[in-house]
Amino acid sequence: MKKSVKWVIGIAAVAGVALLGVRQYQAEIGTAMFQRAVDSRVGRDVTATLPDGLHVALCGTGSPLPNADRAGACTVVIAGKRIFVVDAGEGGARNISMMGIPNGKIEGIFLTHFHSDHMDGLGPMMLLRWTGNAATAPLPIHGPTGVEAIVAGFNTAYAQDNGYRTAHHGADIAPPSGAGAVAVPFAMTGESVVVLDEGGLKITAFTVDHEPVSPAVGYRFDYKGRSVVISGDTAKSASLERAAKGADLLLHEALQPKLVGKMTDGLERKGIKNTAKITRDILDYHASPEEAAESAAKAGVRQLVMTHIVPPVPTPFFYPAFLGGAPDRFKGEIVVGEDGMLFTMPAGGKAIERQQLM
Repeated sequence: MKKSVKWVIGIAAVAGVALLGVRQYQAEIGTAMFQRAVDSRVGRDVTATLPDGLHVALCGTGSPLPNADRAGACTVVIAGKRIFVVDAGEGGARNISMMGIPNGKIEGIFLTHFHSDHMDGLGPMMLLRWTGNAATAPLPIHGPTGVEAIVAGFNTAYAQDNGYRTAHHGADIAPPSGAGAVAVPFAMTGESVVVLDEGGLKITAFTVDHEPVSPAVGYRFDYKGRSVVISGDTAKSASLERAAKGADLLLHEALQPKLVGKMTDGLERKGIKNTAKITRDILDYHASPEEAAESAAKAGVRQLVMTHIVPPVPTPFFYPAFLGGAPDRFKGEIVVGEDGMLFTMPAGGKAIERQQLM
């Protein structure tokens, strides 16, 4: 028998024995591996080691169109040690936890508008913030006038569950006074309004064009010389361009009409006319990647991040097709946002660092 054949047989025999061993001790091996995962992940708090500055974590870069890799609209903004969330799409609270950002330390949520995909994750946000820190006061949910009805509805829907949690775990773990949320409405009497200004952090809401959805706003966060603007859902908007003037980071929603058009054609061919009508209608109140790039250039921002990605793109291979002509219209860095990304902007500097948290 040739030596090479003997080697192959020997390796196969060793592999077979190893496989039998794994199967025999699979429970023990699995338990040990699970323990290692617990030790490394449970209680993880990535915010503890972040430098002073402004940090932006993408907890949801998807849209109402199903996408296994992207949760609904959700962005975490960390200013120093203060944690806020903009929009609360489905799966956002889960991703926040998976990224190692403590839900229990969230100070408040800011809603851009009242489309379902921007608020259908509010229930888990309320629950995990409450039980994650034995909160004694409800979660503040900021938004334009009308947010009161949204919060009241969620509070009603979760009232029984809240009672179960306290009855099961005790008032020390789930204090009744901390359950649910409280609405913090603001009126848009002009193009923009400062909705929070304290401790060196300023949050400004500004109107955007998402008709027939109204009110609809975006937000700008300024902290120690660093700034981020979050568009919410909008068509190309002059008010956004003014609000984003000179910002470090612009998170802008983006819909690629050419790709959505292919979806519409496919739906028509299959006779799914109702959904085809919807995919045709959405073209008029979202911005294309090219338009987002034009706005970024006009505002003079340093980096553009695409979010609320429409249509779903399965892998980064498709990103050039999604971006289209955007790189020709904005010469700064363009990033197609992905769930789990963290952007760090240290106070008083110019750097924008990026890492993946999950």
